[in-house]
Amino acid sequence: MTHRSIICATALLCGAPAFALDVDNPMVQSFVARLADQHGFVARDLNAVLSQAQIQQSVLEAMSRPAERALLWHEYRGRFLNERRIQEGVEFWQAHRELLEQIARERGVAPEYLVAILGVETYYGRITGKYRVLDALSTLAFGYPPRSEYFTQELEQFFLLTREEAVDPLEALGSYAGAMGPPQFMPRSVRQFAVDADGDGRRDLWADWEDILGSIANYFVVHGWKRDEPVLAEASIDQERAHDLDPRKIVLNETVGTLKDKGVLFETTLGSEAPALFLAGDLPENVIFRVGFNNFYVITRYNRSPLYAMAVHDLATALVKRVYSDALPAQDAPG
Repeated sequence: MTHRSIICATALLCGAPAFALDVDNPMVQSFVARLADQHGFVARDLNAVLSQAQIQQSVLEAMSRPAERALLWHEYRGRFLNERRIQEGVEFWQAHRELLEQIARERGVAPEYLVAILGVETYYGRITGKYRVLDALSTLAFGYPPRSEYFTQELEQFFLLTREEAVDPLEALGSYAGAMGPPQFMPRSVRQFAVDADGDGRRDLWADWEDILGSIANYFVVHGWKRDEPVLAEASIDQERAHDLDPRKIVLNETVGTLKDKGVLFETTLGSEAPALFLAGDLPENVIFRVGFNNFYVITRYNRSPLYAMAVHDLATALVKRVYSDALPAQDAPG
């Protein structure tokens, strides 16, 4: 390991904030050869693009920094349930009401959950990432050994995506991990789940709201979203019995019936055989309990965190209340 093509071991030792990817690196050349052999890319063209990729130290620092202290539920919730995020979500909903209602009719995903995903992910498209996707994925594929295999695959998917959707690989922007656009899809997810909702021949997850919202809905549907079914219910349980249930597992390992048999009290229109999972959230003074259903589990396929899914649900609930309260005369608004 004597030359810069090994990305200075971790690239954190290189000093400079960014430097050009060495396309002579055997890892890079193996990648190029595989894409040329398996997908028909021209090696010369791939080398020309990759030679303009920049290894970004800030990307590696973001991936390598020690994990932050795990947030309690009320701390996590506070990041996403505030007046500004709710009000901007209402404004977004009102601006795209017709499209949201159309998607709800066609795909069965309620508008509030589409809006809430965008609110949690990117503040309704305002904060989508400042890195070139090429730079982020190249940095992590060739300069971050702990997850090199995963990001090499995503870089491959990115090149396939740019060819399929006529995206300039030198212009596409995203997060430090390569997630793109308002919905923050990784390249593989774009290729698997994005839809051309407006029929213009492209799946544009950067600027086309029909494609963006339609793709989030499709992601939910493909992962099992069920029209008009609840997401979660508030619950209570005797503290002495709570230790028999594990709220950390994101699996539908219970049913409505088994949870009730274990002393969990909650209301739902779902039958006793409906899949369910037990949830808990830490508050400053106590713990709240909830029960998540199939649609809650679907939200965790977007981000595998129960706190994330609860935040999306709570933001969606707040948006519904505000949107429909604002639409009613003052005397008719719910108290």
